[in-house]
Amino acid sequence: MRRVVITGIGVVTPLGNDIETTWMGLIEKRSGIDHIEKFNPSGLASRIAGELKNFPSENYMVRKDIQRLDPFIHYAIAAAGMAAEDAGLISQESGVRSQELKETTQNSKLKIQNLSLDSAGVIIGSSRGGITSMGNALQKHLLKGKPFSAYLMPATTISMAPSYISMKFGIKGPSIGISTACASGTNAIGEAARMIRHGEIDLALAGGSEAPICRLAVGGYAASGALSKKNQEPQKASRPFDKDRDGFVISEGAGVLVLEELNHALKRKVKIYAELAGYGISSDAFHQTKPDSEGEALAMNNALKDAKISIEEIDYINAHATSTPLGDLAESTAIKKVFGKRVNDIYVSSCKSMLGHMLGAAGAVETAITAISINIGTIIPTINLEAPDPLCDLNHVTTTIKKDISTAVTNSFGFGGINAVLVLRKFIG
Repeated sequence: MRRVVITGIGVVTPLGNDIETTWMGLIEKRSGIDHIEKFNPSGLASRIAGELKNFPSENYMVRKDIQRLDPFIHYAIAAAGMAAEDAGLISQESGVRSQELKETTQNSKLKIQNLSLDSAGVIIGSSRGGITSMGNALQKHLLKGKPFSAYLMPATTISMAPSYISMKFGIKGPSIGISTACASGTNAIGEAARMIRHGEIDLALAGGSEAPICRLAVGGYAASGALSKKNQEPQKASRPFDKDRDGFVISEGAGVLVLEELNHALKRKVKIYAELAGYGISSDAFHQTKPDSEGEALAMNNALKDAKISIEEIDYINAHATSTPLGDLAESTAIKKVFGKRVNDIYVSSCKSMLGHMLGAAGAVETAITAISINIGTIIPTINLEAPDPLCDLNHVTTTIKKDISTAVTNSFGFGGINAVLVLRKFIG
């Protein structure tokens, strides 16, 4: 079976519009959560979120596309462009970020040394797709009588994110949109890795993107009881595994990785962050919103089996850990079921304590963070874990620590009992 490695990373998050700023925020224990500014949240039970700050859409898209396409597509193309640049597929000199991504696709067939991007793949996941544009359009239509835009449907469909990326880069391989709730980004990465493993493609841009900070999404999630109501202390609202947790904090952002067949990457002599060694999926077959530890444990075991890695080899788990009472408990129980007596030896932390929950983009960003953690030997902390829930008694990391990581697990679990888990390991040439 062919091996898959990560050679490029691009993210936009509530902590920063690139991976460098985001990473620094994480290791410095800064929260990206604050009061909602994108719309007036008055009357809603939850009025806090992780919003992007000063995101420069104009650096990646022409004005007409900025106006026509939903923000989740803006975020996806930005993350994809940064990942491609990081992997050496494009360069600043080529004008891709400042010019190519702002122009038409007429000259967008960029080259990987002597190899074309034509046959690469693009797989992007999203839970809510263009919900912001749909909500705004409906409001304007009902309240102001505005006609619907001819671009509303194509601009909001989940598959438009990978399609737009393929157009901008001239990629003619598989272009797939995936929607599996909060597991979407992780599933996108896992399915792209499968294609590479089986020889269908040698390279893929894969990840997730989400732009749900609108009244429709925030109000809907709040009505279900899933969101934190700690509106007076937004930076302390996301508190995974803490006994005072009361729900997740909704966020926006995107994460895209360049996945590559190992020999393809070695031939290009590019940096390798980590190897994507295993991918496991499962369904709880239990409830629409309540998680089940049995299904989550099955996905972790499937990923370990796929990677041909034993529980003794795992050093770190980047947990799904959304800060919901039921979710964190189920994940803690699942981890204990899988790792047994080893559970106290495995470090566990949660990006969502600082980033909030980016829904379909969360797993992609967390995979990127896990890859960097392995590459440089640093584990990011869980913040706001002030009074650990005794039922979630794992080996929690609450301060940034230096630690050589051989192998790590990153979990993603979505509504409907959709579970996706990736195993990453240090690449040793």
